Amino acid sequence: MHIPMSSPDLTDSERQAVQEVLNTPNLSMGQRIKDFEQSFCDLTGARHAVGVNSGTAGLHLCVRAADIGPGDLVITTPFSFVASTNVLLFEHAIPVFVDVDPRTGNIDPQLVAQAVRDVAQGAKSPKNGCRATGWERETC
Repeated sequence: MHIPMSSPDLTDSERQAVQEVLNTPNLSMGQRIKDFEQSFCDLTGARHAVGVNSGTAGLHLCVRAADIGPGDLVITTPFSFVASTNVLLFEHAIPVFVDVDPRTGNIDPQLVAQAVRDVAQGAKSPKNGCRATGWERETC
C-alpha cells in the first residue's frame, strides 16, 4: 500500500499571491502577515495571533508557550517530521518516543499509557515500544 505523505496543491491564485509579496520591499513582516494574523484572530476569536515562517517555528513557539524546558519528559512519536522532536531539544526537554499503531499510523494510546506508568514508577526510560533520549544520550 502506498500512502503519500504530502503533495503540493498550488493554483494560480497562490502563485499570484506569492508574486504580489515578491513585488514588495517586505518579504516578511509586511502587510500580508498583518492581514493573515488579523484574519486568524477574526476566525478564532483570539485577541492575538503570530504568523511564523515555518511549521518548526510554530511548534517551537508552542513548546515555549507550554513552558516545556530542561529535563521535562515529553511523549511523542518518532514517526513524524524531525522538527517535532527538534523543538523539544531546542528547549533541552527530553523526548520520549512511543511507537505508532501500525493500523492507523497514529501514536499508540496504549503505549502512551505504558510510557506514563514506566516513567511514574521511576524507570530511567520507558519500556515496551518506547525509547527516551536526551542530552545524556541514554537509550533503552
